[in-house]
Amino acid sequence: MNGKEFIRRVRKAGKRNGVAVRFVPRRGKGSHGTLFYGACFTVVPNQKDELKTGTLHALLDQLGLSLERI
Repeated sequence: MNGKEFIRRVRKAGKRNGVAVRFVPRRGKGSHGTLFYGACFTVVPNQKDELKTGTLHALLDQLGLSLERI
């Protein structure tokens, strides 16, 4: 899964759960951007690159989600 797909799936989960989701590309360094999921947030690396397994799980933990919920 790449960064773009991750953001898209989190947005869908937010719609299902009634949680506000927004992505701010300028609120990061270089190609990184900040993804807000309700009161939680995480920094998503380059959207075009594949996310490594550990990175993916760390992003989900920071947002309070699991792979099955997105």
